[in-house]
Amino acid sequence: MMIKPMTRLVRVGVTHEVTAPTLELESVVVSYPTRGSSNGARPPALEDISFRLEAGERVAVVGPNGAGKSTLLKLIAGMLKPDQGRVSIFGSGPGDHICIAYVPQRSQIDWSFPVTVEDVVMMGRVDRIGLFRWPRREDRDLVRTSLERVGAADLAHKQIGELSGGQQQRVFIARALAQEAELLLMDEPLTGLDVRSRDAIFGILESLRADEVTILVSTHDLNQAAEHFDRIMLLNRRLVAFGPPASVLHAENLRSAYGGHVHVVNGNDEAVLLTDTCCDG
Repeated sequence: MMIKPMTRLVRVGVTHEVTAPTLELESVVVSYPTRGSSNGARPPALEDISFRLEAGERVAVVGPNGAGKSTLLKLIAGMLKPDQGRVSIFGSGPGDHICIAYVPQRSQIDWSFPVTVEDVVMMGRVDRIGLFRWPRREDRDLVRTSLERVGAADLAHKQIGELSGGQQQRVFIARALAQEAELLLMDEPLTGLDVRSRDAIFGILESLRADEVTILVSTHDLNQAAEHFDRIMLLNRRLVAFGPPASVLHAENLRSAYGGHVHVVNGNDEAVLLTDTCCDG
């Protein structure tokens, strides 16, 4: 059965410029305060980041731990503000946009919160319904359709904490669909999932091409990035390389991004095997 793409109607929120790219960053710098620093030095978490994405692109953000992948996604989602530079979503800043769906790392979510799957997906409608209004029939229909699209209709009345990791990620994608999101940001969504669950997530993300949803996914797995995404963003505080997998995953680029924490076993440009021994940070 052919699945009909979601109809995207911007009823509230920022008006989109028709000719503007989905996402554009220009010379962005983000810093965090140094703990215990007497002079208040702020080393950059992201430095001089510039790129643009058009509707429907799929981008994997890769790099060592501490490279700024999570910071980048939070910046685009509007949770952080740049110290310098500009972040533009359809021609304006992230603030007040309702077209951005952000899924944090699973470790940052309170899975014990007593809420059902259906409730979680309905949360994607809040900005369109209004905070103190009841969902309409069309909202409930869209929630049901969104759950069907990700193969989770049978989970609607289960508590979110009862689900497996793969099921939880499918529910958050359903929430993005119910939100009518045009930009989906996912931070390490595949961590801890088995092969079957990962394949299911990739299949769902691929199906979103019909909706022209632009997707950024952070991941540590270079093979997955190369196989399932249009472009790869190789990041280590700075943008080391950005482009199709074949043009990014070269030994020289990988050494630049991972430094002394990468061991290149085969140094030719067609087959590079590496191990990242970098610590969290």
